[in-house]
Amino acid sequence: MAGPRVEVDGSIMEGGGQILRVSTALSCLLGLPLRVQKIRAGRSTPGLSSGAWQSKIKVLTGPQHLSGLEMIRDLCDGQLEGAEIGSTEITFTPEKIKGGIHTADTKTAGSVCLLMQVSMPCVLFAASSSELHLKGGTNAEMAPQIDYTVMVFKPIAEKFGFKFNCDIKTRGYYPKGGGEVIVRVSPVKQLNPINLTDRGYVTKIYGRAFVAGVLPFKVAKDMAAAAVRCIRKEIRDLYVNIQSVQEPKDQAFGNGNGIIIIAETSTGCLFAGSSLGKRGVNADKVGIEAAEMLLANLRHGGTVDEYLQDQLIVFMALANGVSRIKTGPVTLHAQTAIHFAEQIAKAKFIVKKSEDEEDASKDTYIIECQGIGMTNPNL
Repeated sequence: MAGPRVEVDGSIMEGGGQILRVSTALSCLLGLPLRVQKIRAGRSTPGLSSGAWQSKIKVLTGPQHLSGLEMIRDLCDGQLEGAEIGSTEITFTPEKIKGGIHTADTKTAGSVCLLMQVSMPCVLFAASSSELHLKGGTNAEMAPQIDYTVMVFKPIAEKFGFKFNCDIKTRGYYPKGGGEVIVRVSPVKQLNPINLTDRGYVTKIYGRAFVAGVLPFKVAKDMAAAAVRCIRKEIRDLYVNIQSVQEPKDQAFGNGNGIIIIAETSTGCLFAGSSLGKRGVNADKVGIEAAEMLLANLRHGGTVDEYLQDQLIVFMALANGVSRIKTGPVTLHAQTAIHFAEQIAKAKFIVKKSEDEEDASKDTYIIECQGIGMTNPNL
């Protein structure tokens, strides 16, 4: 099974957890032994972090690092060395990807969405269906919220020709975590390429403002109202439907508040803006931050928002054919994912300025990928 070991420099570009996620997932999929060195060398605390929030200035993205690596190891009965807190180098030797039930627990508010990001491509090429039990933060800082994963990532990712089910058992917030999500995935023979280049026009705007634990319901209503006011300044002709939700006591662990707002277009594109409450930040500000993020993502002319860019790269690299997505400015996370998809999977990417007339005045790009046509050896 094992080919030559792939050597990855963990300090370049994004220089954090994303390099680990992309490189270990591709190593697992392609059966290539991997060594990642200089992990998080550019961060305030180098080395693997458990997410003991060592630095307030640079919030570490770390609760999910170790559990993500361990999950990939378990998915394929691989061998993992150097995976401990503070380690700056890991080696990973994958074996065959197997289905079944797999559990990953960050033990903190580490993001279950990042655990899903690292494991999803792998289980698509497993021998049988998988059930992933992911524990940690569902609505955590520095990572997609679970609502984003379900409302935006899922419908777009399924265009590659797979289906998954995401069951939110319990929501968990910073700093305690305690959330649990169960993801069910059936394997595929191959992934289809996608072509997301026609943005269409916005037809709907909707969302969800939530409070959990001891926070008063008024906070949810205030976030929603402030967000609606902000959006109305720019988009006057659409009804903005943001629901205010008090999370049921038995379905949420700890205290939290936040909001996600989605814009849907005539061609099925989805864009989001979201924000989480923090101690001492008033509700209006949280709502406005999410609204402004959504509006910014609607200005650039792309077909995906800035958070979806990098999440699609690995699927594009594996697909059987040419995929194209239109984006706003290409994020560092997307550039990092492209770099390692080229280095490890040998997919070919071209990033160029969009030549469409309506994009002339905007910062709009096309990311094109000739996928490797990965085939599931088990099916």
